[in-house]
Parts: sequence; C-alpha cells; structure tokens
Amino acid sequence: MKYKRILLKLSGEALMGSRQYGIDPVRLAEYASEIKEITEKGIEVAVVIGGGNIFRGVAGASNGMDRVQGDNMGMLATVINGLALQSALENAGVQTRLQTAIHIEEVAEPFIRRKAMRHLEKGRVVIFGGGTGNPYFTTDSAAVLRAIEIEADVILKGTRVDGIYTADPEKDATAIKFDHISFDDVLRKGLKVMDTTAFTLSQENELPIIVFDMNKKGNLLKVVSGENIGTKVNL
Repeated sequence: MKYKRILLKLSGEALMGSRQYGIDPVRLAEYASEIKEITEKGIEVAVVIGGGNIFRGVAGASNGMDRVQGDNMGMLATVINGLALQSALENAGVQTRLQTAIHIEEVAEPFIRRKAMRHLEKGRVVIFGGGTGNPYFTTDSAAVLRAIEIEADVILKGTRVDGIYTADPEKDATAIKFDHISFDDVLRKGLKVMDTTAFTLSQENELPIIVFDMNKKGNLLKVVSGENIGTKVNL
C-alpha cells in the first residue's frame, strides 16, 4: 500500500445519492463497504464529512440568517452525517470513533489529538465532526487541519468527478483532466480544488491532495494502492 494513514474528505451532498436532500442509506452502505475494504488492508482511516445535504451556513446567511448561527447549524449537520456514517461502518463490522470539535459528550468524544491517533493505531476509523468548531471555516479547512494534526500521509477528496479539469466537465465537454498538478499551477490557473484557506494550509504543510471519483466501486482501494486514479496535487 502506498499510504499508511489517510484522511478521507467527503461532501455532505455525496451522502444524498439520488435524493434531493438528506441521507441515502444505500450510498452510505456503499461508502462503508469501500472504507472497510481499505481498513482490512491495514490502512489507518480518518474521515471528515461536510453538511451540505442538511444545511449550509453560507446559504442561510444569504437568506438573511446570522452567519455565525448558520455556520453553527452547519457544524451540527456534519455531526449528524458523522453519526450516520458511524452507524453504517459499525453495521459493516468496522470499529469507529466519532470525535467532534464542539462538545456533545452524550453522542461523541471531544476531539483530542492523542486519542484520535491512538484510535487510528488500533485500527479504528475516526470520524471528525463539527468542522473546526469555528464559524467562517469550511469542512475543507477542517479536513486539512485534522490531516495535519494526525500526521496523515495524504488527503483523499472523494467527489462525483474523477479528478481536476481545466473546466467543469459536467458543463464543458472540451474540459481536459489533469493526472498531476502542482499547488502553484492550481492557483495560477484559478482551478477549484478546495477553498483558499484549506488549499493554502495544505500547500504550506506539503500535504498532497488527491481528488477522485468516490462513487466508482473500488476506486478508494486503487487510490491508496498508488494507482493513477483521479488527480494528485502536490509540490
């Protein structure tokens, strides 16, 4: 295996499957199966999920809601998604721990770096909920921050697109895919990989990002095995 410890970033929208909102149990079970497959290969896995399938703080703010309140609601949405993934993983026979940046001790552990790393060493999948615990920061930023803290080898950003393109491939048929691209080139070309705060944090800490299609069965295992799947961003 190319990577020993990974952080998998999933969008909240990914959990919707074919639904318009909420959580699709079929898609959830598929993700749990993919994650189980790589844990059985000895890969240590941490996961950060967005909350866009339930609530987006930015969208709330655009409709007149206080931004801080909206972001707090969004962070709680990521905890709901984390609980759903935890349930799906444990149904598949995978040991997990859910840690949150905001304290909800009745349903999850508070985020403690050393405990998280110990769980990973014991083969448990650690799900990080609650974003960074602060408003104005996205779950992309939370993913990069946690990946750095737990000393992950790579961030795997699972999307519905099979990598980074010169333009949106769902809108532009002439868009060309990059197999590999540097952090500097992403910034120079104005490509959208993560929000700027998250991307800069990843660049400064020399933490590679791989963007790949999480919805294609077997892709997660291929990525951690070192196969040329998706687009790799590094120095």
